[in-house]
Amino acid sequence: QVQLVESGGGLVQAGGSLRLSCVASGSIFRFNAMNFGWYRQAPGKQREMVAIIRNGDSTNYADSAKGRFTISRDNAKNTVYLQMNSLKHEDTAVYYCNANSLSDGAGYWGKGTLVTVSS
Repeated sequence: QVQLVESGGGLVQAGGSLRLSCVASGSIFRFNAMNFGWYRQAPGKQREMVAIIRNGDSTNYADSAKGRFTISRDNAKNTVYLQMNSLKHEDTAVYYCNANSLSDGAGYWGKGTLVTVSS
């Protein structure tokens, strides 16, 4: 079992920046054997992928995030980050951390952190 705890959300003006963090923990758990992702869900919309980082540090981004957001991981701290710059009102959403185990395919979700961008 893996627990994911997100933090760093809040209220920011359009054009501003935020850095989200996701700390992973668990009794039997290998952080560097997992892929991680950030997803978001805006009111009335489906959850969507924002960025993914694999255990080899390769990344993928949604078109809406390219050039503005950067996903990274610190294997020593069991933490994944999402640096968000040039925020727009349409980035307002609850942001969720996701982890997928490479050993058994199990997936895990955090409870989310709210990002509100005022226009």
